Amino acid sequence: MKKRVAVLGGGLIGSVVASDLSKDEGLEVVVFDSNPEVVDKLGKCSAFKTFTKDLSKERSVQNLLKDFDIAIGAVPGFLGMKIIREVIEAGKNAVDISFSESDYFVMDKIAKERNLTILIDCGVAPGMSNILSYSLVQEFDFVESLSIFVGGLPQVRRLPYQYQIVFSPIDVIEEYTRPARVVENGKVVIKEALSEIELIDFPGIGTLEAFNTDGLRSLIRTMNVPNMREKTLRYPGHADKIRLLRDSGFFSKETIDVKEVKVKPIDVTARLLFPLWQMKETDKDFTAMRVNASGMKNGKRKNVSYELLDYYNEESETTSMARTTAFPAAIMARMILNGKFKFEGICPPEYISENKEVFSELLFELQERGVFFKKVDLK
Repeated sequence: MKKRVAVLGGGLIGSVVASDLSKDEGLEVVVFDSNPEVVDKLGKCSAFKTFTKDLSKERSVQNLLKDFDIAIGAVPGFLGMKIIREVIEAGKNAVDISFSESDYFVMDKIAKERNLTILIDCGVAPGMSNILSYSLVQEFDFVESLSIFVGGLPQVRRLPYQYQIVFSPIDVIEEYTRPARVVENGKVVIKEALSEIELIDFPGIGTLEAFNTDGLRSLIRTMNVPNMREKTLRYPGHADKIRLLRDSGFFSKETIDVKEVKVKPIDVTARLLFPLWQMKETDKDFTAMRVNASGMKNGKRKNVSYELLDYYNEESETTSMARTTAFPAAIMARMILNGKFKFEGICPPEYISENKEVFSELLFELQERGVFFKKVDLK
């Protein structure tokens, strides 16, 4: 009998998750999305079933999961907590890639009581960034610092923003406004998003700018490293333009009166910006990542990195950000279904690397799909 997978959200990421899983003859994949146009489009050209379902309604997810073996959350961040809560209430295992600011660990106790594996943040960043960070740290006697640089960018730069949306539009603005947590000298420090801009050279790409974003997430809880930071990568000049909009109030969620009409500035900004940032059919992207750890090993200084440079896939016509985010989720969902990976409770992605066999298989399966994380010993 086939095992049934419910993919909650059929957007840029969820559709690739479903497509990858549907290649397994032992799985029946069903995608649920609130947008009828998305459902109709996927239903015409896919090997999986699609249904229109408003996932935001209370208990909508809990009720539909009765006959499924696992759920994969691929919804915008603001729905992430609600989705996972209902998955747990339904008594199902889950893999989630929603970039939510919510603390999923508040549901750890009930997930453990129900013997569930709830793998959160299992994309590229967060996700692979966590997994690779945890793996690198295990190689040291003492780690002084951990730095993560990651970003998805268009291959062709177009002024003024030199950026295109490669994941949920709502989550893009959230990334630019949410305060960033970093660790300095063993203490968690809150910094403004888009702050501390620095220039980073990426071989094959050139110079990119990096700025603070709230991407460390569970690593703050799970790793004892005195200095940790995560920065988002963009083309030089992007951050200053976004910071000008943010500091001028264009991202505010507070209602204002404009000629006796009540509007939220963020709604107007989104309506203006998103068409400019939308990827067109001919547009292509790439994903760049560098995870670096430095410290001491056997009395000697050690400095090692994992690096990724992944491009839009011409054959499958799939964005790099969708591939690098969706594939880890799909691969780990398979391993949960076949019993290779099990963790009772809320599982941050970094714990995957504690199981060397699972970690190796994850990297191998990603390579089979054309996603390569290169390890570089910087001495």
